[in-house]
Amino acid sequence: MTAAVVLGGGMAGLLAATVLADHVDEVVVVEGDQYPDAPGPRRGLPQGQHNHLFMKGGADALDELLPGTTALLRAAGAKQRGLPQDILTRGPRDWFERSHTDTWLLLMSRAVLDDVVRGQALKNEKLKVLQNTKVIGLVGDARRVTGVRIEKGGREAGQSVTEETLAADFVVDATGRRARTPQWLQELGVAAAAEDVVDAGFAYASRWYEAPEGTPEDFPGVMIQVQPGTGRPGRGVALLPNEGNKWIVTLFGSKGGEPPTDEEDFANYTGDWDHPVIPKLLANATPLTEIRSYRGMQNRWRHYEKAAMPEGYLVVGDANAALNPTYGTGMTVSAKSALELRAELRAGGGLTPGLAKRVQGRIAKIVAFAWQTSAGNDVFFPGVQTSVPVKGEKFQTWLAARISQVAARNPVVCNIAFTVGTFVAPVSRMFSFAYLWPVLRGPRKPALTADQAIAQFPGFGNLLDDARTEGRVPVSHPQ
Repeated sequence: MTAAVVLGGGMAGLLAATVLADHVDEVVVVEGDQYPDAPGPRRGLPQGQHNHLFMKGGADALDELLPGTTALLRAAGAKQRGLPQDILTRGPRDWFERSHTDTWLLLMSRAVLDDVVRGQALKNEKLKVLQNTKVIGLVGDARRVTGVRIEKGGREAGQSVTEETLAADFVVDATGRRARTPQWLQELGVAAAAEDVVDAGFAYASRWYEAPEGTPEDFPGVMIQVQPGTGRPGRGVALLPNEGNKWIVTLFGSKGGEPPTDEEDFANYTGDWDHPVIPKLLANATPLTEIRSYRGMQNRWRHYEKAAMPEGYLVVGDANAALNPTYGTGMTVSAKSALELRAELRAGGGLTPGLAKRVQGRIAKIVAFAWQTSAGNDVFFPGVQTSVPVKGEKFQTWLAARISQVAARNPVVCNIAFTVGTFVAPVSRMFSFAYLWPVLRGPRKPALTADQAIAQFPGFGNLLDDARTEGRVPVSHPQ
């Protein structure tokens, strides 16, 4: 009888377990928390109250792994919004024209997302979940991992603590940012993996609101992105529709621009751009929660793909590469990584020698692109702490600014930038003439004003009564 053990029952863990279930007799998921009976927060997800999204590339991967999942999410109230045609978007430099692209975002609360994905995954009878269970170490040696040591009980007063060993032919660490794989491997005599860290000191502050009565069904939401390379702290905000006629407003900022958590300053922070669009929207919205903050958003990539790892041990999700969640890539990387595990299992016919090493290498290619999106931006904020050498700073910041300016005005460049950025199209599309020539040539028309950008979206209804509607900019389509 073959068995796999997955450490961590969150997104990355359940998707890995789903894939493994097709190739082993039993999969045991070891989860430190207790799953809620209905959609709700979990102790192990302190950032769960903030905005969450699946990029189209990740949502497509999710449906490959668990067919019908995105349809269930929409039925549960998740909102699909095209990017940027359905979201008022201010890039690092300019407001975007409302051009149609081949990609979108799926927006929902983390509670609904986890509930739906968990329900889909646990339909598989091969999956067994041990809740309220702590992993305390690995079993095996530097050549091979053969199981894990777990500890049950002790969460409640008076409970006895018992230790057990779970034997396994394959072990996956999906325990997130606080993963203890470095310590566990050291105990087996395995040398530490090289590690890259980029920490710009980012923090979140979020609040849930009841949308005003009469909010249109196609309400677009607002995204204002951070701007690196200016010498000033990065600051941004997202007001996005969620299930149940609710909005989640998330402020995010790097060191020196951290978002506040008191009422007055929270409201002021949302209005510090060239149009008070978000304060106007919130004026008639009803706060539903306190302002909740979250820190510890550094980028950290442990290069297990380069390490002398023991056979039968794979590290995925944030345990492998924790990315600044401001950029929204984490869950998409987890879904795409699970597809890489599936591809190797199918190609080799199951748990073959070298499986973990091959999969770790394939995952590293996915992480590398997401790392450039997050750490590649964060490294240019003041006060950043980094182990990664910064080369060609002036050129890189100039190029990023130029791409942002052109994409905001040119529907073809916009389509390529967003489809690549959401893991729908390969990076090679950014080396096409249709992309490079407009970027090198530069913007060919003036940027939209804030009023012009807002006027593109009838979905705001009368929520912005004094936002001018004259000079409406038509929706453009990539050629």
